[in-house]
Amino acid sequence: MTAITNRYEFVFLFDVTNGNPNGDPDAGNLPRLDPETNHGLVTDVCLKRKVRNFVAFEKSDVNGSALGFNIYVQEKSVLNNQHKQAWEALGIPPDAKEKYKKLPKDEAKARELTAWMCNNFFDIRAFGAVMTMEVNCGQVRGPVQFAFATSVDPVTPLEISITRMAVTNERDLESERTMGRKHIVPYGLYRAHGFISAKLAERTGFSEEDLQLLWRALINMFEHDRSAARGEMAARKLIVFKHEHPMGDAPSHVLFDKVKVERVEGDADTPARSYSDYRVTVDSEAVPVGVSVQELL
Repeated sequence: MTAITNRYEFVFLFDVTNGNPNGDPDAGNLPRLDPETNHGLVTDVCLKRKVRNFVAFEKSDVNGSALGFNIYVQEKSVLNNQHKQAWEALGIPPDAKEKYKKLPKDEAKARELTAWMCNNFFDIRAFGAVMTMEVNCGQVRGPVQFAFATSVDPVTPLEISITRMAVTNERDLESERTMGRKHIVPYGLYRAHGFISAKLAERTGFSEEDLQLLWRALINMFEHDRSAARGEMAARKLIVFKHEHPMGDAPSHVLFDKVKVERVEGDADTPARSYSDYRVTVDSEAVPVGVSVQELL
């Protein structure tokens, strides 16, 4: 597969209704907040996790993942075992003393190990990976990066009491019902920015096919991530800026400023309660020369 030759930036808008888009384990799993502004936060790691999960769903069946679309970072994955696959597949013997801890002294073979990992794991091609562990496969910087998603307006997390009707053991049958807590955001529209480097794609082999898969993942990832904790989450807008030149034709912040999200229903200082409370506009006429804009959602 040939690596992409264009730089991209994108604006991704998604919302949550009566759910917790990204709990903070350091705060009792409350929805993440900027403490100074009360704007909600969703980490880049959370968004990448959902992309990985979508790719795993789309590219796998009962026989396993499709060739070249395995997922490197997944639940209960032993990373050293993932690395060892590359050594064994390429027939490279480990060092007698250091075993797999050091890359082969032959630089060509060392590059082969890293390339094998890129070729076989989608998330390494996209996000990169540091594979310098007990079984060493080098490291590579990925072309696809996300910033934290931030809610357009401040959000107010709620703590809801819930009741458990069932009991675990017979001895607890006559005891009182168990009370629990659930944290939700009544409504929040979140905005995330993303970046795709053509020059870094050359190093991992991130291709046009991978790019189209990434777009599908962003548009559909919440459809396969339903849970009681996350309430209703939906992808609302995916606005993509494509540069003609691999190095880019305009700074990313200039392009992001072309996308405006404004309240159209209710007062600006009152809580929003649906996506229809907002208007999203793209000033495509003012986009710099060499950059095209496309709304994929």
